Amino acid sequence: MREEQIFLPIQKHTNEVHNLQDSSEPVIADAVITDKRNLLIGVLVADCVPLLLHDTVRRIMGAVHAGWRGTASGILMKTVTAMREKYGSLPRDLVLAIGPSIRQCSYEVDEEVRNAVSAATGPGSYYKKRGGKYLLDLASANRIQAVKAGIPEGSIWRSDECTYCNPDKFYSYRYARETGRQGGFIGMW
Repeated sequence: MREEQIFLPIQKHTNEVHNLQDSSEPVIADAVITDKRNLLIGVLVADCVPLLLHDTVRRIMGAVHAGWRGTASGILMKTVTAMREKYGSLPRDLVLAIGPSIRQCSYEVDEEVRNAVSAATGPGSYYKKRGGKYLLDLASANRIQAVKAGIPEGSIWRSDECTYCNPDKFYSYRYARETGRQGGFIGMW
């Protein structure tokens, strides 16, 4: 694979969705959608959730970086909407892969973060209170948001692996306290 066949956005914890067409110049966005072939699109993550979408009917793909800010701003739902508006994708035709990320067992947040994610997601068992903090599971919150967006539950695969609990297998910023990433990629040929 040549470098020009790989597209990564410049991620800044936004809710921006980039529709990749002619120019492969990097742009600030935390989600990318495209109908282009012979290309990998992806996102880099440390503990955040990599979300990979495929429209099995129209052959559209998407890659989403969902940290707590992206999850709180509904970046996955915004990406599903962009796929519908730009390409006619129907949520019922989408399959979603939710990659490894920091899970509830290890992701302690304050009330402000929990409230922001909860406002976008609604009720669910993706958080629980422990002392004055909350344990949050962004992968589960994004799964709830995917179903709300119309993706069938049977079309969603979710890794149960925690990046923090598996430092020999995944990079975790919270575990290592230094910069590093792993990627989530999707491509069509």
